[in-house]
Amino acid sequence: MTDSQALVKTLDFQLDIQSDNESLLYDATLEARRVYNETIRLAKQGVDWDAIPDRVADDANLVKNTTQRVVAKALGMMENYYECDDFGLPSHTKDSVYPLRANYEEGYNLSLSGDGDVAFRISAKPYNHVKGVLKGSDAHLDILKTALKSDEWKIGTAEALFHNENAELHVNVTNTEQTVRDKQDSRTVVGVDVNEDNVALTALSEHGVKDTLVIEFPEIKFERHRYFTMRKRVQNAGKDSIHDTLEGREERFVHDRLHKMSRHIVEWSQQFEKPCIVFEDLKEMRDGLDYGTRMNRRLHHLPFRALQFLTSYKASFEGVPTAWVNPKYTSQRCPMCGHTDRANRNKKRFKCRSCSHQDHSDRGASVNIAVKGIKKHQDWNVPALNSLPVVRTVRRQASGAVDAPTVTHPTATGRRTDGRVGVSE
Repeated sequence: MTDSQALVKTLDFQLDIQSDNESLLYDATLEARRVYNETIRLAKQGVDWDAIPDRVADDANLVKNTTQRVVAKALGMMENYYECDDFGLPSHTKDSVYPLRANYEEGYNLSLSGDGDVAFRISAKPYNHVKGVLKGSDAHLDILKTALKSDEWKIGTAEALFHNENAELHVNVTNTEQTVRDKQDSRTVVGVDVNEDNVALTALSEHGVKDTLVIEFPEIKFERHRYFTMRKRVQNAGKDSIHDTLEGREERFVHDRLHKMSRHIVEWSQQFEKPCIVFEDLKEMRDGLDYGTRMNRRLHHLPFRALQFLTSYKASFEGVPTAWVNPKYTSQRCPMCGHTDRANRNKKRFKCRSCSHQDHSDRGASVNIAVKGIKKHQDWNVPALNSLPVVRTVRRQASGAVDAPTVTHPTATGRRTDGRVGVSE
């Protein structure tokens, strides 16, 4: 089997830049684009690659470290072209701005300020620095603050760039003490189906389904809607200062619930032999949403990706690998016979129109996600799914897991998903 891998994370932040330095950073990314284009042009002309860095650096209006990193990335693109048949020849006429790549404590620096913020200083041009504080998710900020205070972490290269006209910094960090087992060296695949009011989990090994669980969290959807209504009212009343306070309370509430949920998912997965947690890749999901104004607002505000990230990040600290699969048809395919039909699903009830199998619809989706994870990442075969365990549900609240009812439907074998509650037998 493959060896375990060091825990490496890329943390994304928005840059809250002081004074008028944003234009300085933008100009530097334009210069980085020129350096990249010039490197590709010289490489295409057959110039010795060892001579290109010094030749480009002579005219570059960037700090030396940043120039070297941009040139190295451009030459890496050329190397991929020569080594990979399906990798196209890089263009030396890149039109958009290009990220500034820099080593920690050479091209950029980070520090903890007295009020708990993470301050940055980026060497955009020689003797010209861009300063400010980082803004981003609590999870990413938590990791970075830990890295700044702990010898177990190493802060590596970073890229300063503009995304949708917003300045960002992407920082690579490595935990030198922690390793993550390779996902191919797994004996259990845990499929995770994230929905607007629950998370469904299924643990699948080469011997069949080990266990399933549905964790309900309806309070997140409820609180999101409640705070939305409150903000609309204070906006209409012209009290914008209260609007920011309400938004902060909402985010803290959701962040707290997501941390508890993600911890529960990881702890449940760890009971199985060598688990690998598998998610649907939902990156592009929001781009295709168009269900009307009210439903679009609900779905856009649901923290699908945030819960996936927090679970992945907590799993990594336990040495548990995570993986991603295509979400296509996971909610519409029967896990027993494979028949796919949109009409199979009606809210929380799944009834296959081909084999008549009935189930909790979200649990069925988690089974399909686990099956896709096995097919994509494992060298063992998907087991035969002749029957599924009874659906168990728990509900997460501030105090932990509490009993909650579940939908009951007769299964294909005549048993009922009777909603036995609790975390353990």
